[in-house]
Amino acid sequence: MKTSLRPAATPSPQRLSRPRVGARPYPKTRPSGQHPRRQFLRLAVGAAALPAVSRNADAQSYSTRPISMIVPFGAGSNADSTGRIIVQRMREKLGQPIIIENIGGADGSIGTGRVARARPDGYMIDLGTLSTHVLNGAFYSLNYDLLNSFAPISPLTAVSYFLYATKTVPARDHTELVAWLKSNPKVSAGSGSVASRLVTAVFQRETGTRLAIVPYRSSAATFQDLMGGQIDISFMTPDGLPLVRAGSLKAYAATSKARLTAAPDIPTFAELGFPKVSYSAWYGLFAPKGTPTDIIGKLNAAAVEALADQMVRGRLADLGQEVFPPEQQTPGALGALVKADAEKWWPIIKELGIKAE
Repeated sequence: MKTSLRPAATPSPQRLSRPRVGARPYPKTRPSGQHPRRQFLRLAVGAAALPAVSRNADAQSYSTRPISMIVPFGAGSNADSTGRIIVQRMREKLGQPIIIENIGGADGSIGTGRVARARPDGYMIDLGTLSTHVLNGAFYSLNYDLLNSFAPISPLTAVSYFLYATKTVPARDHTELVAWLKSNPKVSAGSGSVASRLVTAVFQRETGTRLAIVPYRSSAATFQDLMGGQIDISFMTPDGLPLVRAGSLKAYAATSKARLTAAPDIPTFAELGFPKVSYSAWYGLFAPKGTPTDIIGKLNAAAVEALADQMVRGRLADLGQEVFPPEQQTPGALGALVKADAEKWWPIIKELGIKAE
């Protein structure tokens, strides 16, 4: 529909001065309080208050319909498994279905951006990670602000990375592996995420090795080629531990501060004399900026209750994840974590000159 830019026709002065028969005559003076400017100001103030009134109404009635949780990675990924475990328990607290939508691409920035632009009413949230809510800010030119476009809800779990290798790699331990890498400069390292690229770069710097980096679209594809022998090593999440137990892969070290309960026989890089090869990723829940505090509180309460459930904790432990302590399961703690990790990792990424693939 085209909108005309011409002003509406103004009635003639003759018609204004001679009202129709039976019509109320035009007053010679305006009643008190009917000055056009005052009337306009009252309307403007009322209009400005509407968004706040709407947000308050949303908070009071929340939740009355299904909630969407964006997982910015593909189905079957570590993030996807984490989200599905958490929402099963959160549904009971909120009394509504929580529908997971997998929106992958650009290391999770596409799905994360969708949440940044969503209406801040609590009906669209995302399962964020250290990669999507911190690292991507150094790798990509984003059309949203990772530090200011989201309302943190709660941190969920911490997860470390493991250095995996195809079973044909001859090294028996990490010391032999480093020696083997130095004598074979064409060893290939698969990288299915910005986190994997970062940890691989730090590893090369600290061990004095050089690797041929092979980019992948996902960790699943990386694991597949690692098992098939198309690549030699890769840093990835604990998803691969069952493959290690089955003898399909080798695992040499973990980036965690201490050995994980899920893999007590695998040493940490710190134990092996490489404390800077340390990386602890995390998962957390975020909503769009401007989501009412009351709604954030309800979502946080649902997440906290889910994390306290022993069945949930057990399933997360099976994925090699550690639940954040109860005192840290707050919006403020997640916001502080994002800020601290940005201050830590952004300069390192710039220093190492790592680029998104």
